[in-house]
Amino acid sequence: MGRCNTPQSLVLAMPKNIFAALVLPTILALLPGCAWIFAQTTPFEKSGGAATTTYAEAIDFYKQLDAASSKVLVKTMGPTDAGYPLHLVLLSADGSFDPLKWHKQNKAVILINNGIHPGEPDGIDASMMLVRDVVAGKLKLPANVCLAIVPVYNIGGSLNRGSYSRVNQNGPTAYGFRGNAQNLDLNRDFTKADSREARSFADIFHWLNPDVLVDNHVSDGADYQHTMTMLTTQPDKLGGSLGPWLRNQFEPALYQGMAKNGWEMCPYVDFASTDFNKGMIGFYDSPRYSSGYAALWQTIAFVPETHMLKPFADRVRSTYTFMRVLMHETSKQSATLLNLRQKLRQQVASSDTLPLQWRLDTTQHQLITFKGYEQATKMSTVTGLPQMVYNKRQPFSKSIPYYNNYKPDRVALAPAYYVVPQGWHKVLALLQLNKVQMRPLKRDTTMAVQVYKVADVKFAARAYEGHVRKTSVRFDTVMQSIRFLKGDVLIPLNQVAKRFLVEMLEPMGDDSYFSWNYFDAILQQKEGYTDYRWEEVAADYLATHPELDAELKRLRAADAAFAANASAQLNWVYKRSPYYEPAHNRYPVYRILR
Repeated sequence: MGRCNTPQSLVLAMPKNIFAALVLPTILALLPGCAWIFAQTTPFEKSGGAATTTYAEAIDFYKQLDAASSKVLVKTMGPTDAGYPLHLVLLSADGSFDPLKWHKQNKAVILINNGIHPGEPDGIDASMMLVRDVVAGKLKLPANVCLAIVPVYNIGGSLNRGSYSRVNQNGPTAYGFRGNAQNLDLNRDFTKADSREARSFADIFHWLNPDVLVDNHVSDGADYQHTMTMLTTQPDKLGGSLGPWLRNQFEPALYQGMAKNGWEMCPYVDFASTDFNKGMIGFYDSPRYSSGYAALWQTIAFVPETHMLKPFADRVRSTYTFMRVLMHETSKQSATLLNLRQKLRQQVASSDTLPLQWRLDTTQHQLITFKGYEQATKMSTVTGLPQMVYNKRQPFSKSIPYYNNYKPDRVALAPAYYVVPQGWHKVLALLQLNKVQMRPLKRDTTMAVQVYKVADVKFAARAYEGHVRKTSVRFDTVMQSIRFLKGDVLIPLNQVAKRFLVEMLEPMGDDSYFSWNYFDAILQQKEGYTDYRWEEVAADYLATHPELDAELKRLRAADAAFAANASAQLNWVYKRSPYYEPAHNRYPVYRILR
């Protein structure tokens, strides 16, 4: 093989179009050894598998590949809480970087997200090697697959670098922190979107319209032999014919491909109890998570979870292999994937009802092979008390039940339209961010709408991800004639965003905007009364409404405690009078039925 004497810095400094079109083909034809230009070594490789790249090193690495190859384009995308923009690396065999064109050409689009938890950096390093190997010709990118890669998603966490926050983890030597610049866990933020990262991700997601999403992680928890485990979009929640195909065809092909490459996987490890024989439970990926968010748009998602205690080098290599296997299988089955995804979108569009909440179906399971370690007990040198340990000298391989079937636990009847008053601009902005089609009313309009009234609500004792979530809510449903103002927003349900709209705007949704406190102002009564003044007005009101006075007397006769409580009686009358504000406890997303 010949050697190339052209300095790499000179090559990378050349204008990309001139280098790719004129210089590169000639050099490579004459001197095959010039492929070394593209064989750049990552910080992970330079360290012998001990170190992960920094944020700056990762972006610089991709920019050099962009300068050297017509197959790579690095785009600067939206902002993050850290003050740096997200970057997106696009990779296509023909040098086309237009997602609309990709989809028109029936190419499958894979979006890979890295570093959402920067203390789990395996995907950051694996993706760098993956793109480099495609550029160098070591790995072929199929013509019918295009890749889009977020090099580092949680930039603030990546810059907050240290060596102690992942005490359960075996390497690398230094790494980022889980929380972002707001100390938010970004893998809980996809619907509430408190971070700039989540909002920029939504822009990226809808621009790409990916068929497959990969969100690379590292696990915590039990110890076992598997280096790689995988969390997959829950097939029942995905629905249609795409869900069963994912469960029975596509996902098994990934497991087989990984096994053939020396990385035998098992599902993400979440045991039903400490007794392994009772099996594992499929992860319930509500829309706050990347995989749950993707499902709202009929996108298949995979969350590879390498095992925390395995050597960092093995974790990175298994992540690299997973992405390579996924790329191959997506290419092989792309026609079926694209067809079933389109059919599912049509099915969602025509469905009158959509599930909101799910429960595990314990009557169904499949058997999987789990390779673990026997548990033992030893005396703790810290506490002096018995402590559970995993005995690495007693590995086992068992066939155990895996419970991964879910049934709808609550179903919503999709209306023809939602109406949202324009004052709830934070919610409307999030809908616009997710490309929801909506139109403002052109004039003040009175409409008959279905209304949810909050009958009872209870909150958690502590905050979670910057919000105090509700533990239980009970609603009453009524029909009312409500006057809406010019500029209030009408949202049709006959659009691609239908499932997203139902899960975000129906207040009972697991991760709806109501569940994340966006509408909590309605729960506070803004006006009230003093007892002595209301006593006089209430007496006059009861005198002119004898039916209400009779009902009050019946309640007093039936309930001694109520009869002895003057404030409760006055409040009862107040809430049934025209003086009580109609907006209190009235959920401000209104439904126009079909």
